[in-house]
Amino acid sequence: MTNNRLRLRVVLLGMVGTVLLLLTGCGDKPLLLDVTFSKDRITPNADGQDDVLRIQYRLSRSAELSIYFLDPEGNRYVFRDHEPRAPSAEEPYAVYFSGVVDGYTLPGETFEDFAVTRRMLQDGVYTWVVEATDETGHTERATGTLTIEEADTALPELLNFTVSPPVFTPNRDGISDRARLNVFLTKEDTSLTVYLLGEDGTRYHVEPDERTTAVEGEPGLYSFDYDAGVDLGAEPPPDGTYIVYAEAQDAVGQHIVATATLTLENGGVPKAYIYLGEVEWSSTSVPLGETLTFTLTVENDGTTPIRTSGPPPGTVYDSDQNYATLGETIQSGVFRVGIHCENALVNYPWRWAVGDESVLVEDEEGHLYLPPDTRAVVTGGVRFVDVEGARNPQYCWAGLIHEDVEISQVNDRVDPVFLFIEVP
Repeated sequence: MTNNRLRLRVVLLGMVGTVLLLLTGCGDKPLLLDVTFSKDRITPNADGQDDVLRIQYRLSRSAELSIYFLDPEGNRYVFRDHEPRAPSAEEPYAVYFSGVVDGYTLPGETFEDFAVTRRMLQDGVYTWVVEATDETGHTERATGTLTIEEADTALPELLNFTVSPPVFTPNRDGISDRARLNVFLTKEDTSLTVYLLGEDGTRYHVEPDERTTAVEGEPGLYSFDYDAGVDLGAEPPPDGTYIVYAEAQDAVGQHIVATATLTLENGGVPKAYIYLGEVEWSSTSVPLGETLTFTLTVENDGTTPIRTSGPPPGTVYDSDQNYATLGETIQSGVFRVGIHCENALVNYPWRWAVGDESVLVEDEEGHLYLPPDTRAVVTGGVRFVDVEGARNPQYCWAGLIHEDVEISQVNDRVDPVFLFIEVP
């Protein structure tokens, strides 16, 4: 009898030791506690009824937390994936779930124009799993079932996302100054965002062209006329090749991304001035048939080249001529020096390039540019051949013209001369 009692006491002590060992290996209390789903059925279709449920849980110590769903075939759909969490404070962790999980594809599906980053679960019964893993690798999980019914599973597809030209130069020189972005959205009640992403993570948002685009939030073709902000005087993004993102998100939270590339070259806001606002005039009085000449300096103190065109400095016009009669018609984006007199029938009828071959550089297509941080001396003249019916004397002045863009205040009516034409 004594031996039997001794053996029983040894067995009991061994069992207690095993229990203590298990408790030591798993901690003083469970890692994952009080896991609840507020509903076991939702109908996520943005009708305001049973669209979402609330998930709550507690953690007794720091852990990585995952929440996922398994369909009857064992396929996994991830809602949260190994996200670090600190121990719960007074309140439990809580998150709302609307049926949308990380992007997935159904059997036989392929998407060429876009990627699905967040997608609604299909109707069906799923096993939900809330799983926590602490720093020792110990894992605990809780499970249950969730039914999805009447889900809005139609994807907000983005089709034919195009960017043209693929290389553009936002500097207001009239050549490849703008890029056109087009994308077709297939689903209503969907927000659309388009932006360039820099290497440093900076987003440069692109606004839709309201003249040619679909109504916001509605399906249709969306167009974006992108000037990189230069038209408003803003510096464009730095030169380089960018990934352009078009992102669509529908009313239930599904998220679609389409991408393209766009390269920026020679970007910048053109900044050119008549140096010191000063013009050297040959005289304030010119005999009929003689020439008024001028000399001034143009300075490009910006970071981008400015385009120009002829006629070259030194050209002398007859007063009844203008730039068009010399074959030098207006070119959008070109800078030219102009002279205007009060009796002139057109604005700045006499125009010259902002430099000569000694300072201008020529691109592969033959366009002429005044480089940044460069000054150029410009000369020219107007031979007054007729003053019939004209005001005499009259004011004449210089200007720096950015053709089809602007004549800035600082470059308009520069250093006027009160000119008298001597008539025999």
